[in-house]
Amino acid sequence: MVELIEARTTEKGQVVIPVILRRKFGIKKGTRIQFNEKEGQIILNPITPELFRLKLKKLRGIVKGGPSLLKELEAERAADREREERKIDRWSGPR
Repeated sequence: MVELIEARTTEKGQVVIPVILRRKFGIKKGTRIQFNEKEGQIILNPITPELFRLKLKKLRGIVKGGPSLLKELEAERAADREREERKIDRWSGPR
């Protein structure tokens, strides 16, 4: 069961996130917080490197069977290289 923790707002609407939650979610000075409203509740999501890692982990494997982005990039680079070599050949040809 999740323990409910209360905090009070200041005149400016500021709230101190309890230390137990800051430690649990890796919230440090300067951490950006995303606010969402859902079904009458305010949801706070810290934007931390750990959060990005978790989201990337969930995304891995979603695009199965699709084209390899690495192979597409390599093919594009090879085409660029050929195009540049043709330009060089035109400029350095017989005069």
